[in-house]
Parts: sequence; structure tokens; C-alpha cells
Amino acid sequence: MILIVAEHSGGKLGKATLEMVTAARQLTEGGREGPITVLVLGQGVAGVAGEAAAVADQVLVADNADLAQYSAEAWAAATAQIAQEGKAHTVITPGSRSGREYAPRVAVKLDAPYLEDVISLQVSGAGLQAQRYTYLARVTETVQAEGSVIVVSAKPGSFAPAAPAAQPGEQYDVDLDLPPARVSITGKSVEKSSRVALSEADVIVTGGRGVGNAENFGRFVEPLADNLGAGVGATRAVVDAGWRPYAEQVGQTGKTVQPQAYIALGVSGAVQHLSGMGKSKYIVAINKDAEAPIFKVADYGIVGDINEIVPALIEASKR
Repeated sequence: MILIVAEHSGGKLGKATLEMVTAARQLTEGGREGPITVLVLGQGVAGVAGEAAAVADQVLVADNADLAQYSAEAWAAATAQIAQEGKAHTVITPGSRSGREYAPRVAVKLDAPYLEDVISLQVSGAGLQAQRYTYLARVTETVQAEGSVIVVSAKPGSFAPAAPAAQPGEQYDVDLDLPPARVSITGKSVEKSSRVALSEADVIVTGGRGVGNAENFGRFVEPLADNLGAGVGATRAVVDAGWRPYAEQVGQTGKTVQPQAYIALGVSGAVQHLSGMGKSKYIVAINKDAEAPIFKVADYGIVGDINEIVPALIEASKR
């Protein structure tokens, strides 16, 4: 069994889950035995389970009040228990912040090797071979692991989302034996936005220091993104300056994205930023510095002042 731990939010299955299914399908095509099983943890997750069934061979649903709030301890315990009971030989978790938090704990509980933040995955003999970025994404290294069970975390945006299967998978309710919680959440605040989340966006408009100031995000980046139905991104320098929230940061220390179109306004293109968006299908860069590194990866580039160019784009996008 290949066990995938679903990523979901707001009652919707995350794009990362579809990407992990693609990785699992590649393994089955390479000779790794199925079935491809998605584990859905949480409370009130029937809708999520239904979406997962469209791409998986089977879906295990752990609808549990103790899982209403994410906890690395609970997620690790639940995943390890299901992996052991189902005799999974591969466990794939999302490379999100939460996934990177609980996946190593799962590996410890299963006494399994751990392949972290992989960008490719394939069968290699009795084990798995993967690639991942290192040295600020300047180097791609190849790693291998063997074992009766191997734990993997998949870097978001590294695999194409899976298409629906010919037949929806069966859904099964599962019971869990969770340890008593040692940490309780007494309060939670959520930043709400009408814009599409970066991890789900097909188009992203990102602003860098070249935008000038926080107010110019409201003049240039946000209107263009809203007209295109796009997500809003920011570079680390912009977030560090307090212009935008961390949730919008794209790059090595932020989110990794792979949209159909990535529009960079006033973004110089530091290697740390490129590591988070370099696999976008089309990259459009607007910068007044003709030597900016962003132009080396851009499919389309405009050398000029965003104060003159972006208003014209905003007007054109309205039409």
C-alpha cells in the first residue's frame, strides 16, 4: 500500500494532495505495489474524502474530534498507526510546514528512512530514488533509501496535479488509538482573504522591492491580481520590511509555487526567490534593471518603470 496523508483546508482538498497522487502513480507504474490510499484526518471531513476518492484507489477517513485542530503529535500517531495496520511500504506526506513537522516523527515511529522535500520520485531496485534541492537550490542532489517502509515528503509544486481516476475509490471509516494530547490550542486567528491561496493559484502576481512601498502594492499588485483572478505574492525583502504578510512570501523560506503564469513586478530574482517559483510554466518579469537575474528565467520580460507599465496592464486586464 502507498499511503498518502491528505492536505486540506476549509473543507477542500489541497492541490498538494493531487500532486502526491501523481507521485504515487509514478511509483506504481515503476513496479511499486498499490493500492494508492489517501488518509484524511480531521473532523467534518466528508467533503474532503469525497474529493480524494476521485483520484485514489481507496480513502481512509478518520473523522475524529481529537483531530479537529492540527497537532504534529496526533497526525504522526495517526499516520504511523494506519501505515502499520495497512502494511504500507511507502508513506507520502505534503512538504508544507505542517507536513515537514510531523513526517520525521512518522519515520521515527516506523523506524523508517525519510526522504525529505523531494522534487522527483521513482522506484530503484528494492527502494526509492529521489531528487531534492540543496545549497540554496543551486544544487540538485539524488538520494536513495531502502526499507520495508519509506517515508517521503513531496515539495509542493514539484508534481503535476493528478487527473481523476476512471473509477472513484472506495471510502472506509477508520478508528484510531491516539495518545492523550500534551498541548492544547486555546485560541486561533485566521487571516481571511477573498483571493485564491498561493498554493492553489493558476496565476500569481508578485511584488518585490522594486514596487517601491507598501502603498504601491495597493496601486499595482493587488488590482492586477484581482483583475486576473490571481494570488498575490511577495519577496522576502518585502515581507521583512513589513509591507506584506508572511503568508504571501514566495521563495526558499516561504512558499514554493508552480502556477501556469507568474508575473513578477519589481522582483530582482535572487536565487532564494527563484527556488520557490522557477518551475512556473510561464514567467513574466517587469523590472527597470535590464541586468536583473529574473530576466534569465523569464519567458517574457519588459525593461521599464512599473509606474508606467503596470497601470496599462491593469487597464488592459479589465478588458
